[in-house]
Amino acid sequence: MDDFLDKLPEMDLMRSEKMTLVQLIIPVESAHRCVTYLGELGLLQFRDLNADKSPFQRTFANQVKRCGEMSRKLRFFKDQIDKAGLRCSPRHELEPDIELGDLERQLADHEHEVLEMNSNSEKLRQTYNELLEFKIVLQKANGFLVSSNTHAIGDETELHEGTYSNNGFIETSSLLEQEMRPEPLNQSGLRFISGIINKDKLLRFERMLFRATRGNMLFNQTPSDEEIMDPSTSEMVEKIVFVVFFSGDQARTKILKICEAFGANCYPVPEDTTKQRQLTREVLSRLSDLEATLDAGTRHRNDALNAVGYSLTKWMTTVRREKAVYDTLNMLNFDVTKKCLVGEGWCPTFAKTQIHEVLQRATFDSNSQVGVIFHVMQAVESPPTYFRTNKLTNAFQEIIDAYGVARYQEANPAVYSVVTYPFLFAVMFGDWGHGLCLLLGALYLLARERKLSSQKLGSFMEMLFGGRYVILLMALFSIYCGLIYNEFFSVPFHIFGGSAYKCRDTTCSDAYTVGLVKYRDPYPFGVDPSWRGSRSELPYLNSLKMKMSILLGIAQMNLGLVLSFFNARFFGSSLDIRYQFIPQMIFLNSLFGYLSLLIIIKWCTGSQADLYHVMIYMFLSPTEELGENELFWGQRPLQILLLLMAFIAVPWMLFPKPLALRKIHMERFQGRTYGVLGTSEVDLDVEPDSARGHQEEEFNFSEIFVHQLIHSIEFVLGSVSNTASYLRLWALSLAHSELSTVFYEKVLLLAWGYENILIRLIGLVVFAFATAFILLMMETLSAFLHALRLHWVEFMGKFFHGDGYKFKPFSFALISDDDE
Repeated sequence: MDDFLDKLPEMDLMRSEKMTLVQLIIPVESAHRCVTYLGELGLLQFRDLNADKSPFQRTFANQVKRCGEMSRKLRFFKDQIDKAGLRCSPRHELEPDIELGDLERQLADHEHEVLEMNSNSEKLRQTYNELLEFKIVLQKANGFLVSSNTHAIGDETELHEGTYSNNGFIETSSLLEQEMRPEPLNQSGLRFISGIINKDKLLRFERMLFRATRGNMLFNQTPSDEEIMDPSTSEMVEKIVFVVFFSGDQARTKILKICEAFGANCYPVPEDTTKQRQLTREVLSRLSDLEATLDAGTRHRNDALNAVGYSLTKWMTTVRREKAVYDTLNMLNFDVTKKCLVGEGWCPTFAKTQIHEVLQRATFDSNSQVGVIFHVMQAVESPPTYFRTNKLTNAFQEIIDAYGVARYQEANPAVYSVVTYPFLFAVMFGDWGHGLCLLLGALYLLARERKLSSQKLGSFMEMLFGGRYVILLMALFSIYCGLIYNEFFSVPFHIFGGSAYKCRDTTCSDAYTVGLVKYRDPYPFGVDPSWRGSRSELPYLNSLKMKMSILLGIAQMNLGLVLSFFNARFFGSSLDIRYQFIPQMIFLNSLFGYLSLLIIIKWCTGSQADLYHVMIYMFLSPTEELGENELFWGQRPLQILLLLMAFIAVPWMLFPKPLALRKIHMERFQGRTYGVLGTSEVDLDVEPDSARGHQEEEFNFSEIFVHQLIHSIEFVLGSVSNTASYLRLWALSLAHSELSTVFYEKVLLLAWGYENILIRLIGLVVFAFATAFILLMMETLSAFLHALRLHWVEFMGKFFHGDGYKFKPFSFALISDDDE
């Protein structure tokens, strides 16, 4: 047997890549180039040799800080470009590589220029907004003033607030300057204050004015008819022009304070219409000049941002890579006396030659007189786990890694999940009509693979795109299982020939009460379409799918146990084979393997034996005659034998392994025969394959025995619960089939029974939505999650430890846009 197993292939896909711990001694002058070239290669995971130091105590902390500052500036430019709505495509011609110092100076100059232009633009925009508001107030307030003058008592009544005495005006000064110049106010008569305020503050503003003046004021308002940009938020806001008439200096002071508190801008409006027209013309002239200035400033700012935008992507990539290089250099030890950096890391064994060549090229390119010393070290800890995957297997590997990363060189469940996962999904989802819908979705994702891979997708779409090959395989297996179930949106078809059954008479009146008559050979593939709607449909499909679920479950659990054997054999743990694998195989197959055998024999012979009765009385009355439930000769003695083997297997799992470990410990340590123990028989808590010196811990027999007791009880109870758990395949398949039947018969066929085209159209739409959202989305998610549980718990629980850690090499290709 051992010779046969030794001749089996290595099964490279089944286990992770062999890893090697290496040490690098790099001269200071070539360190940066060496790490850069290693980042381009992406096959070396550095260990942090300065874990006890804070980020600010490390050698290259200043360089990391400079890169962080440059990243901030580049994000600032990106935000400014996005805010301006510019689309700067990178230049296609090759640009020369820029040094980090030159890039830092350029970014500082560009940032200073953009900040200065933003400041000037903000000031100009604020002035422009004030003039625009002044123009609106002049236009709108005129109506209130004319109306007030018309109803004034006496021609001598004048409105003084907002207007000034003509005494002392310089004739050459503009009207706007005259209006803004403070002059002594008329101390008597009715006054007014005009201004503009945000619409959402108007009611509170008016209420506060009324309370402050105790109702001694007249408040007029009108919409501004055009929105004004808020300089703080750059959003267009709607404003209201108001004019407040009042009397007295005390009221004026209160009103001005309230205006200031509510953010209302007050503007002086002359009562004289001639002055108003002149002032309006002057404001319009100023506005025109400011618009031209703002447009010129915006064009100049956009030109500056475009100049940055053309190189922005390349600069961000350069800074991101430089920061990653210095972060990696900070993980190396700096030897001041020898002027070199010492680093350690993990690499796949096959990559040692490539890494050595890259280091030689870096030494040559940096004109260093001293080469890099690269040598292999003895590992003192468990290596990382690294599986080489492609576009098809990567999604399945991610599903397994979501449960736990495989221990170093442990059997990889993803290899088998590529087939078993979509197949178990299809057993629950089997309908070749629904499978075709899934297939179309998967083919759409595959057809747009190149375009979608270069875009930034949302979280849901990214998940679908990442699992496109999983969806493809699930769709293909669903079509296969749907053909077996003979269901196309719950409708059976005579695809592979005619039915094996016919009606008892020509009218077929009793087809669904008395039943059909078999008149020829069985239907060649899948379920006979005549079973659909017959009186035996539900009992037949229930029996078929329940027994099939048990067979699939026992087969997958046995596969998990076989993988545990290969794990134990690979790690050299003979105790796990003798006292764990063998009794577990005996226990599982003595009970549930025997049940699977009975199912197959019953199918082959057409026996009417009650398997429930057989299995129950196998425990309650093992010596009792089986009678009509006997499926084959010698069944009763075989059941007694299997029952005894199952009872023997339980203490076989429980006692021998802890006692054997105790015996080995006593022989090793009392006999003073110390040595490196390379199997998991003695070193239980660590990886046995890591080729390291073990730090022996105190042997605690009670702890090991309790651990083994828990493991044994868990397996015994889990054998029952896990087998029952596979019945979800039957339950979900039946639920999917019945839901599909309900939507077809109670929605589509019911609507089609009416002659009204509108009712038929409504029925078709309801059927389409129910199929899409319930059967194709909710049922797909349900079957996906149930298949996930069957793999994580029932299958992987038999052999998978999942306590490893991923191989994360230093690679520029793995640096995301968010890593700053």
